[in-house]
Amino acid sequence: MGEFDVLTTLQRSGPPYELTAGAFRKAAMVTSGAITNRIDRMEAKGLVERVRDTGDRRTVKIRLTERGHDVTRTFMKEHLANEARLLADFDREECEELAAKLRKLLVALGDTTIK
Repeated sequence: MGEFDVLTTLQRSGPPYELTAGAFRKAAMVTSGAITNRIDRMEAKGLVERVRDTGDRRTVKIRLTERGHDVTRTFMKEHLANEARLLADFDREECEELAAKLRKLLVALGDTTIK
């Protein structure tokens, strides 16, 4: 899970745009040290901040900052434009087939957000 993935995962989580570090470790399939280092770098850039859970001070959440929102919006515009370019030669049926196969792959990988 790279910085772009962390930013977009937080953005998709909805207000207050935060998740526990454990949720990222589970999704990333990398060591806790790798996630910690990535979050450290992103925090130093002002993209995310660590906040203690008010209900359980042992729990640390990673929250998207306003700068993180801005960077995510910029990246998403570029990302969507690139996707449109890559899919430009696909007709509607091919896009639907690709989407179905990608959904199946995500479910197989354990993504429980897919319906």
